[in-house]
Amino acid sequence: MPPEHPALNERAQILLKTLIERYIAEGQPVGSRALSRHSGLELSPASIRNVMADLEELGFIASPHTSAGRVPTSRGYRFFVDTLLTVKPLERDEIAQLVEQLRVQSTQKLVLSASQLLSELTHFAGVVMTPRRSAGFRHIEFLKLAERRLLLIIVTPEGDVQNRILFTEKEYSASELTEAANFLNQNYAGLTFEDIRVRLRDELKRLTDDMTRLMTAALEAGSEAMSEPAEAVVISGEGNLLDSQDLASNMASLRRLFDLFERKTALLQLLDSSSRAQGVQILIGGESGVAPLDECSVVTASYSVEGEVLGMVGVIGPTRMAYERVIPIVEVTAKLLSSMLAK
Repeated sequence: MPPEHPALNERAQILLKTLIERYIAEGQPVGSRALSRHSGLELSPASIRNVMADLEELGFIASPHTSAGRVPTSRGYRFFVDTLLTVKPLERDEIAQLVEQLRVQSTQKLVLSASQLLSELTHFAGVVMTPRRSAGFRHIEFLKLAERRLLLIIVTPEGDVQNRILFTEKEYSASELTEAANFLNQNYAGLTFEDIRVRLRDELKRLTDDMTRLMTAALEAGSEAMSEPAEAVVISGEGNLLDSQDLASNMASLRRLFDLFERKTALLQLLDSSSRAQGVQILIGGESGVAPLDECSVVTASYSVEGEVLGMVGVIGPTRMAYERVIPIVEVTAKLLSSMLAK
């Protein structure tokens, strides 16, 4: 849970907001002269310095050793995001671009496109936690490859395609393959392969031995295909973080971050725990509880169909990010993903 914030008077809030906005835009410590120029407040340099000293004592800003200016801390960013931030809605053409690029057929391609779009639009790393794969099928086909070799084509309820090669004891005709596929599609589409196996026990007694062997082989291959773990988290644009001066200045920290992306386990746990919350979630610095993300912010939102949360979309970048732009990009992407998957 984010910490409770101490009360700040209006003058302190305006100066903190101005400081954070200047720092996000320029990446340089902000001095009292810049605050006087950009805040719109008619305050003496001494008054501004006094307010800055108070904000520093509260832990909202810090003084780098090499500069007389101040920079925001994670606590300062948290107060800014919770209290001072004005989110900018996406332009109509930006939403149209998102809709167009997310218009793909399979869930697998949709998830990949979403992570790539998040990365392209924010210039940070885009992450998507994929939906848990169903254990059943929407459609099955058999395609003859050679005398005793068939291609089993399985279309999942999410629209993904799995292919498996079957080696058979006899050669099947095209009509036999069509008959077998039609039988499975008409009677068992939507069920898991394990459920079909149980229900088919009685049915198989009425089929010929050859057809029984074909059905049994198809069910075993289908069950095996669906039990293979799909990639749980898709990440795009990790290389963008090399261009962030805030992160690239500490290569040891950056290596730990890329190791997190490679292993994914801790990242998946973080996304999974965030999926229980409503709306856009923002974790700043150490709030994530994942050490390699201590210098990063994670902005996420869940996507769902008929009230059931299927996964998460998000952006990982330095704490110095344009939150007012990143937040609506993540939010709109999550809503579009929900809409696409509901079709």
